[in-house]
Amino acid sequence: MKRTSVVIAAICAATLVSPAVASATPPLQRTLQRDADTLVANGSPGALVEVSTARGSVKVRSGHGDLRTRTPVPWDGHFRIASFSKTFLSATLLQLVGEGRLSLGDNVDRWLPGVVSGNGNDGNAITVRQLLQHTSGLHDYMAELDLFTEKGFLRHRFDELSASDAVKLAVGKPPEFAPGTSWGYSNTNYVLAGMITEKVTGRDWQQEIIDRIVRPLGLRETTLPYTSPFIPAPHARGYDRFVVEGSNPPRLGRRVDVTLMNPSMGGGADGSINSTTEDGNKFLRALLGGRVLPPSMLAEMKKTVPAPGLGAYGLGLVKSTTSCGDYWGHGGALPGYLTGNGVTEDGKRSVMVSLNTLTPYHPGAEPPAGNPLDPVIDHALCGRG
Repeated sequence: MKRTSVVIAAICAATLVSPAVASATPPLQRTLQRDADTLVANGSPGALVEVSTARGSVKVRSGHGDLRTRTPVPWDGHFRIASFSKTFLSATLLQLVGEGRLSLGDNVDRWLPGVVSGNGNDGNAITVRQLLQHTSGLHDYMAELDLFTEKGFLRHRFDELSASDAVKLAVGKPPEFAPGTSWGYSNTNYVLAGMITEKVTGRDWQQEIIDRIVRPLGLRETTLPYTSPFIPAPHARGYDRFVVEGSNPPRLGRRVDVTLMNPSMGGGADGSINSTTEDGNKFLRALLGGRVLPPSMLAEMKKTVPAPGLGAYGLGLVKSTTSCGDYWGHGGALPGYLTGNGVTEDGKRSVMVSLNTLTPYHPGAEPPAGNPLDPVIDHALCGRG
């Protein structure tokens, strides 16, 4: 799910490496270790980075996965990938399109008659492509949930909200713009995409992802939790600092352990999957390497529109630029967990970054310009090694 106004910070010790060990460490690993240590020094409790290539992987970590026990981030830790889940769902739906079971040009009412209506919302005017590309104009149901203050989060983090109820919250508001006329990130789009997947197949969208992507690619550490608040072990604990209500200028409150929550409010199709850096890299390299979708469907996935603040948005896939060229990926953010990633155009090199906080900077510090994970991704995809 997209970054919210939740503000979090934690102070952790960076990983120390002796000079003798450092001198024998490959250049890419040294660079990534510095990047991970910097993220921790700037306010993230912990950081885990893994680069994957045909020749193997490089993995580094820094800081703590549990601030109470002062234990490190687990090397093979699971975490909530949040909106990176959208890439899994989009690829699944595009497989169905490639099989001729629906079309990207189908309107929402073709599959979900009457679900998107009222307050100027019209399912007849919104296509499947526009859902996957965030050009539908639909209001984001997440904006209606009381999860972004400490009190609200602690009160509602185990609530259950069905997909249909999430859509009702969204269409209770007017659209942000007419379908196809602009771009605006809305989790409602992928809630509807999950509902359409179920209508087309007659099965849970979760099961379709498992059977079409997770099992064929051997993603053994990737799980779809439904409404379970637990993350598979081992995992780093997630931490947040919420803005103190009524503070002006805004200031951060106490650190809160936010590890446990229902990740599937709204049905979960917009961002509930758990995974690891290894599995995330395996999926990205398979996707861009042409092992998930036929060429025609991968080409559709990569047709982009301008996405202010992100780059260019395709169908559940974001195109961004590093110092050595373009790459594809999709970040994710839920309370306690921030995910960044990227894969080269040829699918041969990818990176996954996981932090156990949403905004990695200290209380009172100026939030960094841009995405704090961008330098890590650039070094990972462009560095030697």
